[in-house]
Amino acid sequence: MSQIVQVGNEILRISPKNPCHIEYSYNGGRSWLSRYIGTVAGPFKDLQTVGTQLVALSAKGTFYSKDQGRTWLLKSR
Repeated sequence: MSQIVQVGNEILRISPKNPCHIEYSYNGGRSWLSRYIGTVAGPFKDLQTVGTQLVALSAKGTFYSKDQGRTWLLKSR
């Protein structure tokens, strides 16, 4: 289970403070900014890259993102 992934020059992670949020860092993890703040997917549990997509397992199913975690679409329940 991964909570941090590398996407291009950024690192993305499931927020340790709120698992419904995705954060990103462009400086190797020294500071973190919010990328996705929402409840559509529910709390994220696992985050991984599959080709050019991000795939996340959440409490509401499996979701994918094609825009570095800015929006999430349901893949399966």
